Amino acid sequence: MSKSNTARLRAVTVSVGAVALVAGAAACSSGSSSTVAASASQTIVFAESGLGTEGQQTQVAINAFEKANPNIKVSIQVLSPDSTTYLSSLEHDFISGSSTPDVFESDVTYPAKFAQAGWVLPLTQFKPDMSQYFAHEVAAGTYNGTVYAMPWFDNPEGLFYRTDLIKTPPTSPAQVVSDAEAAMKADKSLKEGIAFEADKYEGAITSFLTVDSAFGGALDPSNVNTPGNVAALKWLHDAIYVSKIAPQAVTSWQEGQVQAQFSSGFTPFAINYPFVEAQTAAPAVTGHIGYIPFPAGPGGTPGSALGGEMLAINAKTAHAAAAYKLIQYLTSPSVETARAIAVGDPPSLPSAYTSALYGKAPYFQAVKTLNNYSAPRPVTPNYLQVSTDLQTLFSSVYANASPSAASAAFAAGAASIKSDAAATPGS
Repeated sequence: MSKSNTARLRAVTVSVGAVALVAGAAACSSGSSSTVAASASQTIVFAESGLGTEGQQTQVAINAFEKANPNIKVSIQVLSPDSTTYLSSLEHDFISGSSTPDVFESDVTYPAKFAQAGWVLPLTQFKPDMSQYFAHEVAAGTYNGTVYAMPWFDNPEGLFYRTDLIKTPPTSPAQVVSDAEAAMKADKSLKEGIAFEADKYEGAITSFLTVDSAFGGALDPSNVNTPGNVAALKWLHDAIYVSKIAPQAVTSWQEGQVQAQFSSGFTPFAINYPFVEAQTAAPAVTGHIGYIPFPAGPGGTPGSALGGEMLAINAKTAHAAAAYKLIQYLTSPSVETARAIAVGDPPSLPSAYTSALYGKAPYFQAVKTLNNYSAPRPVTPNYLQVSTDLQTLFSSVYANASPSAASAAFAAGAASIKSDAAATPGS
């Protein structure tokens, strides 16, 4: 998932046996056609959120990078796991014209904002081969046709289901409802049929995006009031108020509460991120977990929402070549595989999904499938305001039991969302 307004929830450690894989990748690059030279005795600053085992694994990779590149030292600047604080820290440095951090971690929703402000270096000068990455995360780092951020790891949101209760994965949104109803009837220990994030925060947008394309929707701020978008939001609304497979309590649930409901065995379906696979589950749930894109309805495509992190370079850096060399290393297949094994961060490179990874965590096979469908949130410099608008819109629907709530909300909010997407950030 991507950073939310609170500290990010992440996958727990899958295995600590990743150090050898990282060390073995010391001479690797991500396959770019650029050969990057770096002068002697440089020190570059790398800013990251530094979350627990993720921060530790970054240090493992940095240590191996420095061993392979003795003329480049990397100073890690740990900012904050809280997205608001993290973004504010970066903006403070950029606005002041600081040349550091030279390279930094970026949420998938930030690159357009940074690019429009002139804070990040276009990566086209290094001629990166973007075809090796999952296309949807490449799109998240591209602004006005120029690549500004390199995919580091993906986090596709999808549909979890209990394989002991749902014998075959559903093939349509309607079947999700009927399967949930059947499971609730058959197993009285279930408290609901589906759990999803519907609190007024960023997760409400990603859970909507997971469902949206299944109805033929696309979250384009210039045209949000479409039949597909309305149908997707109505499905989520009706899950609460019509079929009642979801409780009204979902209107205050975030990823953690959704994960707890599923892992505790209280629901046969949940919309959430891959980290759920790595959590300790109740005995009834353990070994009975399926993970798929949200199934498509007529005219739709399987659904997933893109979360994850990217790497970008400060436009003011004095060490662009060394910074890009670090990005090449951190996004090389072996290093990405090692990170996935160590902390559960899904690789952004299809080639990093290896038998070694599947041997440690077989669920990554499903994650790779979802990465082919995961839709980015709107790529706009003013995404933060658009996000606020969308959160307000969705919350108004979830608080209103009227069947026409979804259509009315999109109609009422379309103009303001389009205006905010087009506005100059900060205006």
